[in-house]
Amino acid sequence: MNRRTLLGAALAGAVVTPVLSTGTARAADPGPSVTRTGTTTLDTRALYFVSYDGLVNNNSFQKNGLLTYKGHQYAAWYTADRNAVVGRRALGAGTWSTVAVGHTLRYDDSHNVISMGVSAIDGRLHLNMDSHSDGFTYVRSVAGLLDNPTGLSWTAVRFGTPVSTLDGLTLTSQFTYPQFIATPEGRLQLSYRAGVSGNGRNGLAEYDGSAWTALGEWSASTGTYSSEHGSSTARNMYLHGIDYDVNGRLHAFFTWREQNGAVMCNGGGITNHDTGYVYSDDRGRTWRNAAGTVVGTTGGSDRVAVTDSGLVVDALNPDHSLMNQESQATDSAGRPHAIISYVPGRFGQCTTHYVTDRTANGRAFHVRRNASGTWQKTEIPVPLNSSQRTKLVLDRYDNAYAVLPFGRIAGASKASGHTDWTLLFDGGGLNAFGEVVIDETRIRADNTLSFMYQEKSSGTTPSALRVVDFALPA
Repeated sequence: MNRRTLLGAALAGAVVTPVLSTGTARAADPGPSVTRTGTTTLDTRALYFVSYDGLVNNNSFQKNGLLTYKGHQYAAWYTADRNAVVGRRALGAGTWSTVAVGHTLRYDDSHNVISMGVSAIDGRLHLNMDSHSDGFTYVRSVAGLLDNPTGLSWTAVRFGTPVSTLDGLTLTSQFTYPQFIATPEGRLQLSYRAGVSGNGRNGLAEYDGSAWTALGEWSASTGTYSSEHGSSTARNMYLHGIDYDVNGRLHAFFTWREQNGAVMCNGGGITNHDTGYVYSDDRGRTWRNAAGTVVGTTGGSDRVAVTDSGLVVDALNPDHSLMNQESQATDSAGRPHAIISYVPGRFGQCTTHYVTDRTANGRAFHVRRNASGTWQKTEIPVPLNSSQRTKLVLDRYDNAYAVLPFGRIAGASKASGHTDWTLLFDGGGLNAFGEVVIDETRIRADNTLSFMYQEKSSGTTPSALRVVDFALPA
């Protein structure tokens, strides 16, 4: 089937003529704004090394490296001596309490991040860490620890012994990219990749308060993809995120990465192509394209594949250094939004070095689905000046905020149809290395945009790891 769908064509047209059919926000609703309210220090000497152009303590795919739950904020990172620690503070407090959870980072690999999740069903904090196409380490707290943060001490005794399974459940020997997702009824799911870059599948596991269950894999690595340069028969789906909306629908934007570099115009690029989208209305058991057609079943033989129709919402060949694992969010109506980035065609039709070309000419784009079901795409007019990723959040009024590399913040109003992007904060004074880790849960808690960043350093010299807070429109 033709992968370049009518949805993709509709999106491309929306870049020139933004669709404003979603309605106008009430006159009383404010536009986007940020007011810096404070910065706290997690660690003056956090572990620092650059790998795959990133840091192990600040990577875009580190879903819930920073999170908020019941009036407290939690952060996880590696200290200069490579120990995995978790910090806790009451919202608004200036200091953090920290606990070492008994694991030491094995390799200087920025993929080996720490991701956290909360199972509301029993009040536990879960951590999955230190994996890149191999085994992982898993730690969880005692039940009720997050339900009673003022009554239970923040000490190592509250955490179990690190293990290499999900309490006995073995998922795969090639595990990467742990991302915890809280279900609407209080269960906890774990998204991950089985396999390797260019030849992997996405999978899900689920925790019900007593045990973990493997739901299975839901994306396929097989099928033939052909560009004008050549073909590839293996790939993996890179998620821009996986999130439940206010109505309980599970959304996932993604891009494909091909195994065979023959699909590119030049070997210095990256084989990522096309932005796709799927959703699930049954907690990730079956997956549908934007038109509602079932395109895959988790744990079944029919998985979401590059040859499925209706997946592509923004068609792009592998010659523009499209970034994987960028960012997504859903608004108050349950509509999906994403950030993608690449080198636009006006700067040439063939990138030859993805770091150099993205740094010189990379741009981020906001993609969203309108009430009519069509897709709108708007360029954010702020040069990336980096090869790295941008994070997306929405405030209570559905204004959008893009946190660009180096902690810069751009915003666009719902009233404009998210077309009036402007820089709100230039990152001044942060000295941030590049990518940041967003607290995706705090905006709902106290209307604060909060992100973790690490200061620039050199070589392997440790540097400060901090959390900065911005008040959003009240």
